[in-house]
Amino acid sequence: MRVGFIGLGNVGGKLSGSLLRNGVDLTVLDLDPALVAAKVSAGARSAATPAEMMKACDAVITCLPSPAASAAVVRAMLPEIGPGKIWMEMSTTDEAEIKLLAAEVTARGGAAVDCPVSGGCHRADTGNISIYAGCDRPTFERILPLLTLMGRRILHTGDLGTASVLKVMTNYLATANLLTLCEALTTMKAAGLDLGVTYEAIKMSSGTSFVHETESQMILNGSRDISFTMDLVKKDIGLFQQIAETHGVPLEISPLMVSIFDDGIARYGERANSDDIIRRLEDATGLDVTAPGFPAEMVDDEPEERGAEIVVRRAAAE
Repeated sequence: MRVGFIGLGNVGGKLSGSLLRNGVDLTVLDLDPALVAAKVSAGARSAATPAEMMKACDAVITCLPSPAASAAVVRAMLPEIGPGKIWMEMSTTDEAEIKLLAAEVTARGGAAVDCPVSGGCHRADTGNISIYAGCDRPTFERILPLLTLMGRRILHTGDLGTASVLKVMTNYLATANLLTLCEALTTMKAAGLDLGVTYEAIKMSSGTSFVHETESQMILNGSRDISFTMDLVKKDIGLFQQIAETHGVPLEISPLMVSIFDDGIARYGERANSDDIIRRLEDATGLDVTAPGFPAEMVDDEPEERGAEIVVRRAAAE
């Protein structure tokens, strides 16, 4: 299968790298020619336009920063979409937008999949990230071999759009965890606790989480860099809030989270590191919530493995 990949940023660059590392016939495209050149030097081809890429490839993956960017790229590819062609959306996007674009793809005989990822850029770099895939089962089985090269755990979530909804939910939960960790670490600093000890106390407790074991290290190092920015957090938690409002769920924590990131963006800028949100508490208290011995970036120390589908537990048939 010839595969195209559009969007070679923090996540896309790493996912496409896993495809190249595993021998996939890959064509790439990005607005940054330096990112394209790096992939070409590693063995990829390049395409001049999305349409040229779709014409040459069996499947094209998009991994872009916004629904608007994905929509522009997909509509540019539409003239070359036909039977046998697959569009795979790996961005975090809106369910309604993915369904709208997918309808245009399927009207031309192609297939569409929303397959966002979760687990951090460091795991995307080693092929150990988790991937959700929303599409019909026959299409899922066609793309599963590709997904297992980019991720370790692959979950078929159901119809198209379901993966995007679940991905937005997980980013909402991760953000909630980040904000409570910021409050916990700052409060422990104010109370005079050693932050290295605090980190380990959380890690060994019922309060631990993936976010703590990764992002708390970046906070305490002071780099606050997990290759994610405040504007992207606001987009994701805003999408979750929209889902809740659409379905009449009266959330209380979610609107507060949105307002906190609105304030963070106003103070530090849209492109500030997402973990810089702790600076709001540092500024308010005059405390420095850092500690020695923590790394400046996350590196996945798990060996790369070929991924596999996660089988959902079902009740036994009566």
